[in-house]
Amino acid sequence: MSACLPDETTLHHADTPHRGPRYGDAGILAVLQDRPTSQTAQVTAAGAAWLAGASAYPRSTLTQWEARPDSPAVLPCGSAFDVVNVPTLFGRRMLEQLWSDGPGSGPVATHRGRMLLFASPGTAQRLPSLLGWEEWGGGGLEPRGSTEDDTRVPPVLCHGTGDAVTVPPLTCAPNAPGPRWVVAPDTRNPWLPGPDVLLWACVRVTRSAPSAAARNPIFPTADQGANVYDVSRRR
Repeated sequence: MSACLPDETTLHHADTPHRGPRYGDAGILAVLQDRPTSQTAQVTAAGAAWLAGASAYPRSTLTQWEARPDSPAVLPCGSAFDVVNVPTLFGRRMLEQLWSDGPGSGPVATHRGRMLLFASPGTAQRLPSLLGWEEWGGGGLEPRGSTEDDTRVPPVLCHGTGDAVTVPPLTCAPNAPGPRWVVAPDTRNPWLPGPDVLLWACVRVTRSAPSAAARNPIFPTADQGANVYDVSRRR
């Protein structure tokens, strides 16, 4: 992922920035652009513009976000992105594989005990059939050396055309409940994994014995905002 980029997209309809009481004269655009570049869980202005592009009315979506940047939003899948939805623990192990031995990930969020991995459009249609070839859930992918406490083959939900997902707020307090970004969008055209990459990550997790790193994930409870990825590696 790139650093926080200068962005000419405005988060409003008017010619002057919104000056709400929360942000004074700065406006939400300046707040997003001024965030530290090391914070991979913070949305940039360019990332907000990309997210809004999934909506049928992106300018209206940006205007709503400017008025309430700390509120989640519901966006349709199938055009700008699809979403692969897995249990949080399994998703964290997928991210370990994607960032240690794979090409990295696209934007990733958590919501209600699930992890949402943003993927290239069409993934929701293709990935289930690829998982079927691997006998996903049929007993053929049990991890070696697993115990009753380990995550085995979990349900993988794919959201594509005709579906919608809840995305986290643009800004989020450290201890705020609700959906949160793990890897936030930061460019107008973020790299998104396809079905083949996500299949590889799923199979790699289930066929690998849980390691000490997996039992002590890279997202410690006391430091949810830790900078844990070398984002310059992502393809």
